[in-house]
Amino acid sequence: MPKRLRLTRRPNIAMSEDAYRRLRRFSAEAGLDDGEALTFLFENFDQILDDKPFEHRLRVFNSELEERKK
Repeated sequence: MPKRLRLTRRPNIAMSEDAYRRLRRFSAEAGLDDGEALTFLFENFDQILDDKPFEHRLRVFNSELEERKK
């Protein structure tokens, strides 16, 4: 029996315009609302993530983070 999808957490999140546009595009393509799309991504994080590119992109993001905050 599948788990019932209960969206009980409603965090106030901040994201860049690019990230928000990408989330909206993914949500529309998948036929989900934004909360359902985020739930899918995080519930399946380990299965949909390729470790090597992720680690590299995370290092790049972290190295650029301070500059992007300005």
